[in-house]
Amino acid sequence: MTIYPAPILTVDVVLLELREETLWVGILQRGDAPYSGSNALPGGFVHTDEDANTEATALRIIREKTGLNGVFCEQLGTFSSPDRDPRGWSATVVYYALVRGERPTETALKWVPVDEPGDLAFDHNAIVAAATDRLRAKGSWSNLPAFLLPPTFTYSELRRTYELVLGTNLNDSAFRRKMDEMNLIEPVVGQKSKATARPAQLFKLKSEAICSLNRRI
Repeated sequence: MTIYPAPILTVDVVLLELREETLWVGILQRGDAPYSGSNALPGGFVHTDEDANTEATALRIIREKTGLNGVFCEQLGTFSSPDRDPRGWSATVVYYALVRGERPTETALKWVPVDEPGDLAFDHNAIVAAATDRLRAKGSWSNLPAFLLPPTFTYSELRRTYELVLGTNLNDSAFRRKMDEMNLIEPVVGQKSKATARPAQLFKLKSEAICSLNRRI
């Protein structure tokens, strides 16, 4: 029987958050070779004795390296080549995750703008770009951008989040009609935002699952 050398298999996570009207990505400084001292995405090897699949690996990495639980997490794709890792032929299964509300503080995680992440280890710059493209493309026909908001939000906050993700201004009346037609959000009874002089009604997603729109925003 022919025995083939096993490739290096890892999982990397692109953590994204929206803050101060900017989309940010979480990175860590590597302590081990290769690329010791360089910034990189949170990642690690699959633990075959405890990870049921690569999604379980991604959620474990998020939990161990950021302390976050219950984040939206979806597979982005697999990046592989004989030269992406100086240790040998490697493949990494990449997930992107959206951080809602408060970012973790008791962690070595650093946040940088997705458009200016600096020089990252391995092929992580290309991975960040691919994750950003996925968010913007999928955000145009789904409720995905809402997962960058806290559990409750105003209409204005929701519209502005879509605008920042899609990179375009949206007509307020048309956006409200679209959200009402799709029945994706519902008011939080008895709760209003006190962020402005005129309290605004708070809303929440009707479903914590990704829902598709019948046409693009």
